[in-house]
Amino acid sequence: MSDLKQAVPPDEAPPSYEVAAQPITTPAKPPSLRAPLPLDLPVLNALRGKRVILASASPRRKQLLAQIGLTNLEVIPSTVPEAFPKSLSPFEYVLQTATQKATTIYAAELNNSKLGEPALIIAADTVVVSLLGQILEKPRSEAQHIAMLKSLRDTGAHKVFTAVVVMAPLESAQDPGYALQTSVEETTVRFDKEVTDDMIVAYVKTREGADKAGGYGIQGIGTILIEKIEGSFDNVVGLPLRVTLRLIEKVLDEAIDEEFTAFEDEEET
Repeated sequence: MSDLKQAVPPDEAPPSYEVAAQPITTPAKPPSLRAPLPLDLPVLNALRGKRVILASASPRRKQLLAQIGLTNLEVIPSTVPEAFPKSLSPFEYVLQTATQKATTIYAAELNNSKLGEPALIIAADTVVVSLLGQILEKPRSEAQHIAMLKSLRDTGAHKVFTAVVVMAPLESAQDPGYALQTSVEETTVRFDKEVTDDMIVAYVKTREGADKAGGYGIQGIGTILIEKIEGSFDNVVGLPLRVTLRLIEKVLDEAIDEEFTAFEDEEET
């Protein structure tokens, strides 16, 4: 949940929350050490050269998927409003939101005459939930941001829920025409109670957390706020990779099994 790009000089006002939430082009970096070779796994090899869509605009999720070798992703975020009631449990809220993202993009891209149908669609949604059960949105102002982080510090542990939904089309026209697998991961995060108000204000002024639910980025400067976590680190970032890879394997296996069953049925007839 982190995307700090450039420190703000102390004498310069930080950007507004509307500006800070916009994607920023990262400047060119000097050459670094050779990246590791991609994972040599059958499920990932089967996707090379095929359309794989990430139904999310999150650069963190794209970066995480690149770590396991899914580098040629199409990023097509859903534009359907996320209007599910906050009265839902956090589990149901993230699951319904992520499912809506995946199915919306699936329906829009299934009959793409130019690029063909996608081989795989990955969607996710992450929420931060306070100790009192409140689902925390992205901060909308500096004052709200400061109050949000103070509350997370003062109330003890909070939870981060990420739902992952993976879809793949089936060869046959059998209803519903696709394979779908879902999972919801939960991580407990505890802020350091010795974090001062001045440190929170200084962090807020970096605007690193302006575009993130909960208002902080655990893999960036926001790590100075954290005492410990229980569960998956990359779940807090926005996409639990171990879970995602398992869902990809399941959904592709389901599509292959269905195709084989359909072939057997044709032979019998």
